[in-house]
Amino acid sequence: MLLAVNANNTNIKLALYRDRAQVASWRIATASDRTADEYAMLWQQLLRFQGYDFRDITGVAISCVVPPLVETLRRLCRDYLRVAPLEVGPGIRTGMRILYDDPRDVGADRIANAIAVYERYGGPAIVVDLGTATTLSVVSAEGDFLGGAIAPGVGISVDALVSHAAQLRKVELLRPPQVIARNTVAAMQSGILYGFLGLVDGIVERMQRELGTRATVVATGGYAELVGSECRCVDHIDPNLTLDGLRILYERNATPSARSG
Repeated sequence: MLLAVNANNTNIKLALYRDRAQVASWRIATASDRTADEYAMLWQQLLRFQGYDFRDITGVAISCVVPPLVETLRRLCRDYLRVAPLEVGPGIRTGMRILYDDPRDVGADRIANAIAVYERYGGPAIVVDLGTATTLSVVSAEGDFLGGAIAPGVGISVDALVSHAAQLRKVELLRPPQVIARNTVAAMQSGILYGFLGLVDGIVERMQRELGTRATVVATGGYAELVGSECRCVDHIDPNLTLDGLRILYERNATPSARSG
């Protein structure tokens, strides 16, 4: 079985695949100071709750944009899973041309998203990943990664607003009853939600204008349900897009790693 691991600055998302079918998934908070041993104990409990064990895992695919976690995840795979993980980065086979000035600058999660969106929806396509950062990644009709845009994420924006405005406090991110709010909590919810709707719709509109054609727009990430469901431009909400991209990349690169020891 394959364990796909997408580690970003806020959460680590994991999914277990048997053949091409996802059989379980989890989301845990990212803690860059947590050791490989601590993560291993947590992962083992999650697996056992679903009826699986480390011994069931024969391959691991990792997308990690948190540098301090890279070696931690490698050690976990080596010491507990007994496999050498596939790490998304320079040198792996993607089956996709990366038309960035320096392909090494593209985040591993964006590559996984681009691979998955083209495999599932074809091209041209735009992935809107609403996570710690808001990233928009564009794939051409021919399946090339063309580039995109990066903006602050919803959570980062809320934290910045609260930390710099003494009279504002952190609020739960919900859809407010109306845009013209009549209390401070609803006013913040309105500004945050509809501000990001405008950001996403506006950037996507400009991207489609540059492409000269209509692209399929897919939203993913932790805020995809909240923001993506309200965007005029979004065609599909796909919370498993990055993890499925990791599965596809694993299949393209090697036969499952043999268990060592």
